Amino acid sequence: MLKDGRIWVAQTSDGRNISILPGMTNRHGLIAGATGTGKTITLKVLAESFSDMGVPVFLADVKGDLAGMARPGADSPDMQERIKRFGLSEAGFSYHSNPTAFWDIFGKKGMPLRTTVSEMGPLLLTRILDLNEIQSQILSIVFKIADDSSLLLIDTKDLKAMLNYVDENSRQYREQYGNIPAASIAAIMRAVTALELNGGDVFFGEPALNISDWFTVDADGKGMINILDSESLIGDTALYSTFLLWMLSELFETLPEVGDLDKPKMVFFFDEAHLLFKDNQKALLDKIEQVVKLIRSKGVGIFFITQNPGDIPDGVLAQLGNRIEHGLRAYTPSDQKAVKSAAESFRVNPGFDTYETIMNLGTGEAVVSFLDEQGMPEISEKVSILPPQSLMGAIDDEVRQQIIKGSILYSKYENAEDPDSAYELLKRKGIEKARDDEKAANDAADNKKAANANKRAVKSVASTITGTIGRQVGKQVGGQFGSFGKTLGGNLGASLGRGILSTLFKI
Repeated sequence: MLKDGRIWVAQTSDGRNISILPGMTNRHGLIAGATGTGKTITLKVLAESFSDMGVPVFLADVKGDLAGMARPGADSPDMQERIKRFGLSEAGFSYHSNPTAFWDIFGKKGMPLRTTVSEMGPLLLTRILDLNEIQSQILSIVFKIADDSSLLLIDTKDLKAMLNYVDENSRQYREQYGNIPAASIAAIMRAVTALELNGGDVFFGEPALNISDWFTVDADGKGMINILDSESLIGDTALYSTFLLWMLSELFETLPEVGDLDKPKMVFFFDEAHLLFKDNQKALLDKIEQVVKLIRSKGVGIFFITQNPGDIPDGVLAQLGNRIEHGLRAYTPSDQKAVKSAAESFRVNPGFDTYETIMNLGTGEAVVSFLDEQGMPEISEKVSILPPQSLMGAIDDEVRQQIIKGSILYSKYENAEDPDSAYELLKRKGIEKARDDEKAANDAADNKKAANANKRAVKSVASTITGTIGRQVGKQVGGQFGSFGKTLGGNLGASLGRGILSTLFKI
């Protein structure tokens, strides 16, 4: 919750409030800890606080329990104990809901969230399709040919049509783009088909998400909390992580440079963040690190949520200035190494042993270190996290649907559209080519028929003429030589005549 212009997150055992400076949240953050240690509660407290100060939020709901932010919290003896312990009543604590928009790439538990194949691009699409390096290069060539040909790739049928087109015309593209093996095209086609069969094609289409629709506040000036339902999506880890990475890239490419602000323009929470970096090509890992480094200047703060900080590459981990470490368990030597690494990332507090403290933290407790006004990490503190003001838990489907259909964006994204794109254009081009080929074939057949008819006519004329002349010559000659001459002249004359005229007509 907000207090004294800061985000009040936790409290020490001696009653000191521990807060995050809003102007430092674009330096990003980390929420880590083993399962059941309180990461979700911490995320909710932060998201509610950002919303209260007018900052839009995006987060993925992996377990379905973040949807409760759309409803006020419920009182209980446990909550009353926490309220009293933290002195929350005096600070203005009250149960309340938050302005919430639900999204779902499958369009079932939220407004449909779509993008286009072109906007996704070959690099991220390679990850979704699980292509090897050569296939990835071929896919990039296909995208380049589509761009050079002004062909829009909206959905998967556009991509498949483009793959077939490139395959059929690979010879004409060889000189400009290099060899395009049919086997690689076939492999990509199979991967796209598999994506369609698994239902992963539904988020490719129009209307695509306009990222500016996330930068909204309600009538009270509270930032919208955009929740992506990920209960089904998380089953396909590559699809889940790639889609979230695409959204982050969209923010980076769309927003202008703003430098350091008093508060961020938006905060992006990456739950199950370790999936982002699992089995990734170096090119994509470099892209992620670049976006994390540079998006700060766009006014966007990113919080990565994961079980073990070691799951995040050092280049990204170094950019996370605000850290909340819940309990970690060290059952194996590798676990002990991970805890030691996490402990060493905090500034030493002489009041406690960070390593031992992290291993013995209870649910709702954490070791924290936030950035001060100069952007320097503060000394680590052992704290208890505040409770959220919204409902802890899921909501029923009826309430969810009411919220979805009540959104001002519902009518904009409800129905899918299928505009003219590569599939339609290539289909028309194929029909036109087929018509041209058919016409050419018919014309050739007509020409051949006419030529044959002319040939037959010439032969007929020639035969008639030679026969007549030959017989006339024969009669004249035969008349001069008697009956023998008639016989000779009739046959020989006709034969001679045909021979002469055959030469003249070249038949």
